[in-house]
Amino acid sequence: MAKKSSKDKKAHKDAKVAAVTPPSFTEALRVGEGFELVGLDPRSTPGFDGDKVAGEEALAGLGDQLAELQERLYAESKAGGKRSVLLIIQGMDTSGKGGIMRHVVGAFDPQGVHITSFKAPSAEERRHPFLWRIRNALPEAGQIGVFDRSQYEDVLIVRVHDLVPPSQWSRRYAQINTFEKKVVASGTTVIKVMLHISSDEQKARLAERLERPDKHWKFNPGDLDERAHWAAYQEAYQAAIEKCSIDDAPWFVVPADRKWYARLAVTNLVLEHLTALDPQWPEADFDVAAEQKRLAETP
Repeated sequence: MAKKSSKDKKAHKDAKVAAVTPPSFTEALRVGEGFELVGLDPRSTPGFDGDKVAGEEALAGLGDQLAELQERLYAESKAGGKRSVLLIIQGMDTSGKGGIMRHVVGAFDPQGVHITSFKAPSAEERRHPFLWRIRNALPEAGQIGVFDRSQYEDVLIVRVHDLVPPSQWSRRYAQINTFEKKVVASGTTVIKVMLHISSDEQKARLAERLERPDKHWKFNPGDLDERAHWAAYQEAYQAAIEKCSIDDAPWFVVPADRKWYARLAVTNLVLEHLTALDPQWPEADFDVAAEQKRLAETP
């Protein structure tokens, strides 16, 4: 039998490493061809093999990394950099959007973050095309923008509740794709996250809000009305994910029945995208040595 060359041995070793190396959260959660929402277990933990304790420990070590990368992105913009990040969070009621805001977005310096929570359009917003208010809320250079709900409400709730004719909302998928391509081309990295919760878990979370006086403020009777449209919303989400997961701005679907995992996953998605951007500290536009000398000479 012929001996393997050093090149063959290296290839074999690389293959073994690849086989045991877990995928990144970006790889594990990115929507691929043929994706079916109904086929994804909301209690699964793609990209992570540990339990809750391990997940919380892993999450605790990420805040400092996020903060530094955010500061570098912000500093880069002060030297003329044009790049920014937009995190879009979508999901059914009680899917954990609030927890993501506290545990993920809360790691950032507020001065570099712009959060927009999209509610029902105002009278002024209804006088404009549906993307008008979205465009006005895009992050500036150096910022991390966060959308709590987004342009996708205009192909989700309007579809489920027949707020506009099907001929109108069906055109919006292509309009959203065109819009997002332009946003990315302008220097904004778009991270679109759908928090995927099960009907049983939502029922349990709503029940907890009703049972605990300290949670009553979170309960909205309208949530039960929306819950009655569960199947229609799942169908609408499937269509939005299927039609709008483009190369420039793919969808990431995060199983959200386990709150700790959803927070860990979204944190890592943002961290991995910021790491890929690799923002740089700007070089000083003054003579550092001269300024150090001047400082030393002061009283």
